[in-house]
Amino acid sequence: MFHMCQSRRWSVLFLVAALFAGAILHEVRGDSITIIYSGNLDGELEPCGCTPDGNMGGIKRHVTVIDTAREKNRDIILLSSGGLISSYTANERLTAEYILKGFQQLNYDAIGIQWSDLAYGKDFLATTPLAWVSSNWPNTVSHLHRMVIRGEKKLAVFSWLEGNPQVAGMESDVHPAVKTDELTKMLRQVKDEKALTVLMSPLSEHDSKAKFDLTLVDILIVKSAYEEFGQPRRLGNGTLVLEPGSRGMRLGQVELDINAQGKIASFRHEVIPMPSAVPDAARMTSWYDDYNARVKENYLKSVELRKSQRDGTLDYVGEQECKTCHAAQHEIWSRTRHADAFDALREVNKAFDPACIVCHTVGFNKKGGYIDDLVTDYLRNVQCESCHGSGRAHVTMNGKAPLGHSGWNKEKICQQCHIPKHSPKFNINAYWPKVAH
Repeated sequence: MFHMCQSRRWSVLFLVAALFAGAILHEVRGDSITIIYSGNLDGELEPCGCTPDGNMGGIKRHVTVIDTAREKNRDIILLSSGGLISSYTANERLTAEYILKGFQQLNYDAIGIQWSDLAYGKDFLATTPLAWVSSNWPNTVSHLHRMVIRGEKKLAVFSWLEGNPQVAGMESDVHPAVKTDELTKMLRQVKDEKALTVLMSPLSEHDSKAKFDLTLVDILIVKSAYEEFGQPRRLGNGTLVLEPGSRGMRLGQVELDINAQGKIASFRHEVIPMPSAVPDAARMTSWYDDYNARVKENYLKSVELRKSQRDGTLDYVGEQECKTCHAAQHEIWSRTRHADAFDALREVNKAFDPACIVCHTVGFNKKGGYIDDLVTDYLRNVQCESCHGSGRAHVTMNGKAPLGHSGWNKEKICQQCHIPKHSPKFNINAYWPKVAH
């Protein structure tokens, strides 16, 4: 991602250090425990770089932050409440594979299992050994709890797999068997071993309080908030509640002061952002190049398949056909960022990634839509039919037939692509004048 001279490299590293100030560069106290924690990655191996606001996080920056932290404090404990994997598109199995490989490089001390992590089955998780924890699902992949030891300090980490696979939209033979009273017994046992306890739960704070005996829980990591971390808080019994943010855009760090009774006396909390100023970890270059090569290989195979399935029906006509009758509107469009959207993918070497192509071309993965530059070069970029719908019938009938998206309002049109994941600060009133014609 970064190509820079040595002086610029040091300026970037200085900026990174400033971002982490007070978080990972503090003096390590002898009576403290430092935890860096995260929540649902939700399949986000890397950020969408279409907007500065969305260009946050990603595993390569994640590694940079953790490596920097461990240089200052080798005893940092790394926890994730799980939800690493997403399975909404066919290509995401490959992404999931490389997310697991990436997390293997991070060496987390404990990772909770959520239903999304089981999208491809238990055996899929076993292909890349990680420190999985599932306290109510005994299995051969994860532990009921993990005991993390730093010197004389012990941290026992538990994780709860809530609900059932049918509710989660999955077909699975995974059936949580351990009840909450058995979890209470396990918590009490590790308490007898003078360990601090952490319970990671996909439930809200309210639901967790109703379900678990939190008098035995020192730290409760609850359901991830969307992107932003919540403020940490103490319950009446002293339990510290942490609320991670989703999508891997930030990390949370909490430093705990432990008193003579082995309780949390006080804590300091920081959220570590990971914007584009945080450099990619050099040691992850081969991992990322291998991932992109596999994505490209899959894309080229799909291109050949779609070529073989073409039946001559071309629902999309391309912007030059539209220009014939709508020259003034075409001229306005040609001056917008939509008109060179595909070039933006080339600049970041993503012109082969289906997750990106779909919003930078016309009709990708639809009948008669974009396939590749050789066959359908006339459907590159965000064109008229991206917003207004397929135009073949409209052209054939000399404008008498409606366009594919006839009747759609402007919000529906834009939200095909301008969703929070890609365009977090999208505002129809601010964006529409830029493309109105």
